[in-house]
Amino acid sequence: MAFRQASGADQSVPILLKILAKYADAVSMKKAQGLARTPPAKTEIRTRIRTMSLNLASELERLASALTTDSDANGQFSIASLAERIAKYLNVKTEEIAIMGVSERWRHLYFIVPEALKHVGHIPLSSPVAIAARTVRESRPEINNSFRETRHVTVFESVKTETLSSAAIQKIISAPILSGDKVLGVIQVSRKGDSPSEAGPDFSSDDLGKVLALCGPLGKLLRHFIRE
Repeated sequence: MAFRQASGADQSVPILLKILAKYADAVSMKKAQGLARTPPAKTEIRTRIRTMSLNLASELERLASALTTDSDANGQFSIASLAERIAKYLNVKTEEIAIMGVSERWRHLYFIVPEALKHVGHIPLSSPVAIAARTVRESRPEINNSFRETRHVTVFESVKTETLSSAAIQKIISAPILSGDKVLGVIQVSRKGDSPSEAGPDFSSDDLGKVLALCGPLGKLLRHFIRE
């Protein structure tokens, strides 16, 4: 497309437009930089958290449906990959995610993940010191940011493998995995380290909310892995 060559007074018009365009670009850049430096409001953060919770919960719901209707899906599904997905979502390490199933017959909890703990042992539901057992008995979630100072079962923390470190659990969230009113298992999210500060920030009520949002869909999934 041909453009008419400006002459005389007309030549000032494109020059002025260039200056205005340059100025507008500079203003837009400053605004963008200002927005980048401005942290999102708490309400916005909480909205994002709720959205993330709904997204992952929906994924788990769809996965549970696939395992129910598609026999081939059972062979393709990896509970370890599920733990990785949950860990990423909760901003912890994969080894800091534990999912346990309840054996009604033997009255104990057994590990589903981490897989390295499957054959280490069980947790009796009657244990007075195991937080997971209390979670089942009371069907109630809890946060403990002073877990290292609390009397608890330590045998599983001392297990060290290629996928597990022997770092101590400093902080923990423990929540029941439900199917209706029945507790099928427990999910625990922890922060490990040699000290509370090294382990990371304290768990908050928002963190607990994110975990609880997953417990219903996890209950549907766990039915495929419960053994007696």
